[in-house]
Amino acid sequence: MPKFIENRLIKEFQERDTFSRNELFDFFRYFEPDLKEGTFGWRIYDLKNKDIIKTIRRGYYTISYKPNYITEISEELLKFAKVISEQFEDVKYCLWDTDWINEFSQHQSGKKLIIIEIEKDFVESLYYELKDSFRFDFYLNPDEKAIDFYISESQSPVVIKKLITRSPITKRTEKKIRFYTPLLEKILVDLFTENKLFYFYQGVELMHVFENALKKYTLNYTKLFSYAKRREKEQDIKQFMTNHIYHLVKDIIE
Repeated sequence: MPKFIENRLIKEFQERDTFSRNELFDFFRYFEPDLKEGTFGWRIYDLKNKDIIKTIRRGYYTISYKPNYITEISEELLKFAKVISEQFEDVKYCLWDTDWINEFSQHQSGKKLIIIEIEKDFVESLYYELKDSFRFDFYLNPDEKAIDFYISESQSPVVIKKLITRSPITKRTEKKIRFYTPLLEKILVDLFTENKLFYFYQGVELMHVFENALKKYTLNYTKLFSYAKRREKEQDIKQFMTNHIYHLVKDIIE
């Protein structure tokens, strides 16, 4: 693909949050009136491969001027990851902590919560393994009472719970340790869904988190809404985004 066409494409669409497959096809047809659908598919593949465009949901794209979400991993998370990877080899899990949210929130929370999720058959085994290995306050599938009376008062709470199937997670390697972390799509849905556990990121604060996350990073909305559907919150989260950040999602939410 000629470089001048790539530059024209970036200039044409860079000020827009999203554009459709049909709009992209019309753009190419201006330069190639006889462009076939099959060839157009290769054009899209080439643009993605060069990181010029990214898919945000089926049939919709954005210019890749926003980075993908990648956060630094703390030493304590690495220690957890090392033990989990060694003791639960080939088991799906993910871990993160709420310090990651401070990048998006209006107020910096002094409360840090570590979240570790693992396949349901290994939840209890992981709980006892970590409880024997670390000096933290571990909570296994905490209910509302445990959150109110114990987690809220703990200085080093670690929540261990079931990983929902097909959760948006990604594999990473740090210091030769291979482990999984949640994608931003999963984090946002979890914050919205588990309002009791993440009580310090609700209300107006949640609006700030969503708005800043959507502005700063490229999201795959197909993944986000698919995961929200599995958590039975798809329509609720769409309504929340429509009510509070419509200017960012008006071309996304049907």
